[in-house]
Amino acid sequence: MLHPGLYEQVINNALNRELAGIPEARKAVAPIDKAEASKVLAQYLADVVQKGLDNVLDNGGDLPTQISLANQIVDLIQNTTQEVNFAALGVDQRAEQLLALLREQDPRLAVGKTAADLSRPETSIAQSSLFTGAIHEPQMYTELKKEIVSADRIDMLVSFIKWSGLRLIMDELREFTQNGGELRIITTSYMGATDVKAVEELRALPNARIKVSYDTKRTRLHAKTYVFYRDTGFTTAYVGSSNLSNAAISSGLEWNMKVTRRDLPETINKIAATFESYWNSSEFEYYAEDQKERLAWALKAEKYCDADHADVYNMDIAPYSYQWGILDKLEAERTVRGYTRNLVVAATGTGKTVISALDYKRFCRQNPGRPCRLLFVAHREKILRQSLYSFRAVLKDANFGELFVGSYKPESIDYLFLSIQTLNSQDFTAKTAQDFYDYIVVDEFHHTAAPTYQKLLDYYQPMLLLGLTATPERMDGKSVLPYFHNRIAAEIRLPEAIDRKLLCPFQYFGVTDTVDLDALKWSTTRGSCPTSIPSAEPCQSAGRTWWYPPC
Repeated sequence: MLHPGLYEQVINNALNRELAGIPEARKAVAPIDKAEASKVLAQYLADVVQKGLDNVLDNGGDLPTQISLANQIVDLIQNTTQEVNFAALGVDQRAEQLLALLREQDPRLAVGKTAADLSRPETSIAQSSLFTGAIHEPQMYTELKKEIVSADRIDMLVSFIKWSGLRLIMDELREFTQNGGELRIITTSYMGATDVKAVEELRALPNARIKVSYDTKRTRLHAKTYVFYRDTGFTTAYVGSSNLSNAAISSGLEWNMKVTRRDLPETINKIAATFESYWNSSEFEYYAEDQKERLAWALKAEKYCDADHADVYNMDIAPYSYQWGILDKLEAERTVRGYTRNLVVAATGTGKTVISALDYKRFCRQNPGRPCRLLFVAHREKILRQSLYSFRAVLKDANFGELFVGSYKPESIDYLFLSIQTLNSQDFTAKTAQDFYDYIVVDEFHHTAAPTYQKLLDYYQPMLLLGLTATPERMDGKSVLPYFHNRIAAEIRLPEAIDRKLLCPFQYFGVTDTVDLDALKWSTTRGSCPTSIPSAEPCQSAGRTWWYPPC
């Protein structure tokens, strides 16, 4: 019984009879590609031959009977192709497999060892398999150790290298390279995760070459591949999620596919070609002894750079007690008093952006059927970038939100961190509906008394609007409270933050000045000079002189 869906199946006689009763519009068939015919038919015949050999056993046959059937197939191919070389491909009646072969003057022979003593991986080197880190499976690092000592050449491609992981296989790598094996490694300074000690240990190995990418903005290498080339043709590669760290190759729940040349030659060829392209790319630079300091600085800069917060996307960010209090007050203002526009006053350093992110996260949980579109507005690019990273960390989503400021252009505006200048210059309100955004945050809300914010506040009608500021009182006396029914929903001022030990206390000193400034007239208009000082004139008092420059 054929099930509807996609296929890539050679049509045999049985399948052809079943397809005959199906209307043409319901089926799609195509001729076998001549260029791929040998591969396609070989895969089909492999299944047929395996079923036939299994059937021999099911009918009481034994291994010699299976070998006899296999040789009959080889004879048929020889007779059909008239190629005498096929006669040599018949299976020997002893039914044995070659497992290892030593060189004529292999040192191990001198100490009484034989080819049977060679260490080999527990999993097959002729059949691909999957490692999932399960208890019953061999550990990744134990397999790597055995692959290393039996390889002729090794390529490794990993995002980062930790000493904790390298030390597990270091003895085998040292023996491998000392015996003439060639080792090539490509890695990066991404996230500052690589250990300089590990790279230095690898550099010190004979026949080992290392290339490093220091550009983590354009070249974010996430691939993890270990390739073990064998002159016998039984090359293997491990491709998956394990970087060279202790947890990744020993106890972690990492998934890695072991690929073998014997059953997936095209995949091995593609791995080799891609590695070569990276190796010859200018993005990856040779690591030498004189680059140790450069690598250390690159790792440090990457690890502590504010532009990348990927390490916090997997952590649960829980609010402090005072932040819980603010969140509870916001909830009460909305559910009890019915206010959908609320202002939070929080001293700088108390995490008002994190509060807004936590509040938005709760809003999303409370509205599972809505898109919960977010608009975060501020007046500076730096504030928007930091706010975006805070929201990503709280939501544990490294891809959440986009910037629309300066050179940043978003692909989508559903979750947007937008500058007020861009909103006005791009006439953004004309391109979105009044209720497009469900949740709007306006940071540094004390700036909203300026005319540039009026279009934003007058146009949009979100389900919730949240204003954030540390200083709601303006020097010009204008109030921002009318936007919020002349009320502050929740606040933690500077003195309270200091009393709670949230911020460092400070001391300030006043210096007595006897200069009489009553005669001076000051203007608050930017770019203008005091009108009573038309040119650069000195003002002398109490033995001190000030020069007032002209406009």
